[in-house]
Amino acid sequence: MPYLELLTQSPALRLALGAFAGLIAGSFLATALIRWPRGESVARGRSHCDACATPLGARDLVPLVSQALLRGRCRHCAARIDQRHLAVELAAATVGLVAMAAHPLPLALATALFGWWLLLAALLDLEHQWLPDRLTLPLLPLGLAAAWAGLGPPLAERALGAAVGWASLALIAFAYQRLRGREGMGGGDPKLFGALGAWVGIWHLPVILVGAGLFGLAAVLLMRLRGERVDAATRLPLGTLMILAAWPVWLVVAAPHLP
Repeated sequence: MPYLELLTQSPALRLALGAFAGLIAGSFLATALIRWPRGESVARGRSHCDACATPLGARDLVPLVSQALLRGRCRHCAARIDQRHLAVELAAATVGLVAMAAHPLPLALATALFGWWLLLAALLDLEHQWLPDRLTLPLLPLGLAAAWAGLGPPLAERALGAAVGWASLALIAFAYQRLRGREGMGGGDPKLFGALGAWVGIWHLPVILVGAGLFGLAAVLLMRLRGERVDAATRLPLGTLMILAAWPVWLVVAAPHLP
């Protein structure tokens, strides 16, 4: 039986494959999250301990399993393994599993890729208020390519979404800076919003903004409950907030457009 037909007929196998692929993707994403802000290469060089820089062997790189066997410490220097590895691997595995549960193939593959890409962007913005162009800009052609392949909303809606998404936030950022004399939005946010428009289409961009606003209110409430100071100068990661709303929107709007 062909592999694709086997995956189609076995939901349990599809879910397991999605979670496993997510663990592999999460291992790479966690490495990128830690190394990229340091200016280190993500793609070149062997995997190594973040503390002692000793190259790691295959037995040290099995997602979840290696860390459990090593009790969360490096085999060579006994330094504690950064817990972001575990957290990102679990999050990426969840993305893969949900993608396979929500959509049939090949749409599920596009959904998983989109989710993993957004996961890294959300974490970088959350930790460093940084949305690198090398991460956000490729999402735009990828979204339009998915539309051309018939996955999700029509191409015209998504091309408009890309243009309007970027222009709307860029205009808001420009107006805020002129009126207040200070930057109120990072330069990566309009680019990300345009890229999200290339995936969900123009009509669903307001839903993302409303969702981001609600997540932002929840974050402010949590900060207040923890006793943290919240005022007009408090900065929230808008990119992360938009991403939290965008992937669920994609899950809902993509499926009805299947042929």
